[in-house]
Amino acid sequence: MSDLLLVKGLRLAFGQTEVVKDVDLRVAAGPFGLGVIGESGSGKTTLARALVRLHPVLAGSVVFDGTDVQRASGKALLKYRRDAQLVFQDGDGALDPRMSVLASVSEPFAIHGTIPRAKRRAQVAALLDEVGLPADVIDRYPHQLSGGQRQRVVIARALALEPRMLVLDEPTSALDVTVQERVLQLIERLREQRGLAYVLISHNLAVVDRLCEQSVVLYRGEVMERGRTRDLLERPVHPYTQALRAAVPELGVTRPPIARRAANVHSTLNGCPYFDRCSLAVDQCQTKPTLRSVAGREVACHRAEEALASH
Repeated sequence: MSDLLLVKGLRLAFGQTEVVKDVDLRVAAGPFGLGVIGESGSGKTTLARALVRLHPVLAGSVVFDGTDVQRASGKALLKYRRDAQLVFQDGDGALDPRMSVLASVSEPFAIHGTIPRAKRRAQVAALLDEVGLPADVIDRYPHQLSGGQRQRVVIARALALEPRMLVLDEPTSALDVTVQERVLQLIERLREQRGLAYVLISHNLAVVDRLCEQSVVLYRGEVMERGRTRDLLERPVHPYTQALRAAVPELGVTRPPIARRAANVHSTLNGCPYFDRCSLAVDQCQTKPTLRSVAGREVACHRAEEALASH
């Protein structure tokens, strides 16, 4: 399976604060989904923005279909802008309230010069139909749409340039459960019909399990565990992945809370970032663990075997 996107040693920062540290990602050609899992503050959204060059890279490389994205310019950069599209989590904030649906969805045609003005309305209508929106939506404004409709408009706009990869930043987090299901069904259908690859940023493990073959677990900007999604969620190894999994409610299932140590931020500076919360932490954990193969996936934990045995 060939790589469409290959990220190596990615480091990102806000000012002097490093928020993503030495992250590697691999995304196969579509249809394929890579999940990036983690709680708020783990660096997921910053990573998503960096993949489409909306956040500067401190170090590392982002290569898309053989093209170094960070060094791309001119026609190469324009092509990448078409091939990789970001879908924001908040449809309300992602749409200009002064622009109609027609204007918003057709804007990429005008910027990239792909569709003549006379044909844009018909193309937008076709895109709206593809994402399951009624024809009369085309002349409405964002405030006249429901949350689910706005999110579908954002997806339609992302599809306008026929991208090969989407970066989906929490695409259902602002929606109620019924609307979430419709958007998830839409993503599933589009991935098969268009052969899309995507990076799905989410803290919702059920959504990642449903849509992604492979996943990466981030904590404080570092990879804790990565591998096949089903393996990570059915039999997590890293104590942090275990804690995330244990936090997911299931009807009729009661799990004991994960034991945690008292926080000690200073002890994590040169060691495992999860040291201050891990019930299995020992002195060795104040030395940075490297990713290694355990139970068919990669885990950054000195005590991965004990964590797996105790789970």
